[in-house]
Amino acid sequence: MTLNPQFVTDRKGKKVAVQLTVKEYEYLIEELEMKEDIALYEKVKTDKTERYMPLADYIKKRKKK
Repeated sequence: MTLNPQFVTDRKGKKVAVQLTVKEYEYLIEELEMKEDIALYEKVKTDKTERYMPLADYIKKRKKK
């Protein structure tokens, strides 16, 4: 997606804010959330103290309860 930000400036011409369309804003939020998820996944995956299992195994285990 191409972003088309519009800048709000003060009287001296200094940029003080940015305007985005709702679609652009939502896209950026989704991208940030995805990056956070990836970073958390990588952290957990490399942490030797964490235990995890494949999703399919977890679902089977939950169904048995």
